[in-house]
Amino acid sequence: MDYKKEIQDLVDLILKQGASDIHLSVGRTPFVRISGSLIPLMKRQVITEQDMKGYADVFLSGPAKDILNKERSADFSYSLDNARFRGNVYFHQGSMSIALRLIPKVIRTLAELGLPPILESFTRKSQGFFIVVGPIGNGKTTTLATMIEMINQSRPAHILTIEDPVEYLFESKKSIIDQREVRVDTPDFPNALTAMFREDIDVVMLGEMRDINTIGTAVTAAETGHLVFSTLHTNNAAQTINRIIDSFPPGQQDQIRIQLAGSLNGIFSQRLIPRISGGLIPAYELLINNNAVANLIREKRIHEINTIIETSSQEGMIDMDRSLAELVRAGEITVESAYVHSQNPKTLERLI
Repeated sequence: MDYKKEIQDLVDLILKQGASDIHLSVGRTPFVRISGSLIPLMKRQVITEQDMKGYADVFLSGPAKDILNKERSADFSYSLDNARFRGNVYFHQGSMSIALRLIPKVIRTLAELGLPPILESFTRKSQGFFIVVGPIGNGKTTTLATMIEMINQSRPAHILTIEDPVEYLFESKKSIIDQREVRVDTPDFPNALTAMFREDIDVVMLGEMRDINTIGTAVTAAETGHLVFSTLHTNNAAQTINRIIDSFPPGQQDQIRIQLAGSLNGIFSQRLIPRISGGLIPAYELLINNNAVANLIREKRIHEINTIIETSSQEGMIDMDRSLAELVRAGEITVESAYVHSQNPKTLERLI
C-alpha cells in the first residue's frame, strides 16, 4: 500500500470536513475530531499492525524512530503541499497509535480567531513575559503564532522560536525569524534558551515551559531586555502564577516571586467552545500585570487576583465568566456550554 497517498487522501478529507485532528490505531477505522467531537470514518478500512508501521515510516525520520524505540513515544511534525501537522506516535498495550493535529499554513489574525484586539498591545512591548494558558487543544499555539506574526509584520526584530516540534512555519518579513526544534537543532529547551543570550535575540517564543530550568531561564530572559512568550497547561491566571512559583524549591520561591512580579506582562487563558451555528468560538480571561497585581504576587496573595480581574475591566482585563456570559447573550453558545467552562457558576448566573 502507498501510505503517503493514504495520508494525503485522509488529509484531503479532513480539510474538506473542517476537522482538527486525525487518530490512527490498530483494530479500528481512522477517527477525526470535528468541532470538538470524535467521529469514526466508517468508510475507511480498519487499520492493521502493518498499516501502522507503514504510517510511522512515512512520519518519522531516523532520530525520531530511535526516540520511539527508546521512549515508546515520539513527537514529530509533517508537511504536505496543502497542510502541516504536529503529531505523536505512541504505544499502548503493545500496539502503535498516531495522533495528528492540523496546523493551518496561513496564520490568521486576531479578528479571524475571535480574540480581543488588546492582545496586540502585548506584541508592542520591548520586554517582559506573556503567557497563554489553557487545556491541551484549546488554541494556545495558534494564539501565540498570531502574536508573533504581528511582530514580524510590524517592526525589525530578531525573533527566536524554540519548539518541540516546530509547528507554524514563519516567513521573515520586517523581522528575522529563526526556528529551533528540540532534538533536531538543540538538545533541549534550556540549552536553546541559554544560547539565546549570545544570539542577539529581541523576542523569543517557547512552545512550552516543561521544567524548572526552562521556567527560570525564561523569567530571567524577560528581566534582561527580552520579550518572552510561552504556554502552560493551566486553567487561569492565578493557577499559572502558583504553578510557576511552586515549581521551584522553597528556598528559591521568594526570589522567583519577585522576578515574576517585575517581569510579567500578562496571562491570557482561553477555551474553545462549541458554537451553536457550528465550529468553535473562544472564551477567555486576560490578566494585565499592574501595580496591584505585582503587589499581590510579591505578598503571596495570589488568591486575590481573580477579584482584581473581575473589577478591572476598565483597564482592559477580561473575566472568563463575563466572556462566557457575553457569548450566551449573543447567541453564540448555549447556557449549558457556558456552565461547563465557568470558573464561578454563581457569578456566571448573575451575568447571564
